[in-house]
Amino acid sequence: MRCTRKGLLVLGVVAACAAAAASADNGSERAIGERLAGIIGAGRSVVSSHQGLINDPDIGEKNLTGERVVAEAVELYEKRRGEPPVTEGMKEGERRLVEAALAAMREIVDENEALIDMKGLGFKGFLPATYTRLVNERFAEKVGSEARVKFTAPPELVRNRKARPDAWEQRVLASELGTPGWPMGEPYTEAIEVEGRPAFRMLIPEYYSASCLSCHGEPKGQTDVTGYPKEGGREGDLGGATSITLFR
Repeated sequence: MRCTRKGLLVLGVVAACAAAAASADNGSERAIGERLAGIIGAGRSVVSSHQGLINDPDIGEKNLTGERVVAEAVELYEKRRGEPPVTEGMKEGERRLVEAALAAMREIVDENEALIDMKGLGFKGFLPATYTRLVNERFAEKVGSEARVKFTAPPELVRNRKARPDAWEQRVLASELGTPGWPMGEPYTEAIEVEGRPAFRMLIPEYYSASCLSCHGEPKGQTDVTGYPKEGGREGDLGGATSITLFR
């Protein structure tokens, strides 16, 4: 087949349009991933900030409802990002995913409210990591095969086997997010097949805050309140990552 100059020009325009469309898709998917990670992460921060209240054995009813946690998470999300998690201009698919995440956050707290309100019991085990895992599992039930959200970490920092990184996550943690030159907070994104399906994958680094260090800080090896040895982390160290999978 002989290609004319006109034919080559048309092929070039088609290729450029395809590349632009792919770039636009990646940008939209990254925005969705960041929004999901942002609101679920805000909920984790709220649960972390209330650990003293949750584990207070002298207080029964604590009024820490799903509605309250979501409201505080939305407020924190707006403070961090300058807009609410659900906006008028959102596409239907993006809105559906974010609303599923908010519903999952609300349900998980409400289902554990009796435990949180148990008077006479100190440590309840309703930790930020536990809350996040349960929310992500409930989110998966709601959205089916559309998307997945998972909180993971380098293998040496993982405490729950359900949070272990898969091969892709482990590679990205080791060769990208965990390297000294990686820009703090910058996500890693890649279009890749997952279980034989085209997907957009995103890994967003998460760093230890001051509230994390009671369990994950120093001295390394000391048993924390959960019964695990502390990792010896410091504020600002890479503590894990939010893994987003959006199926195409």
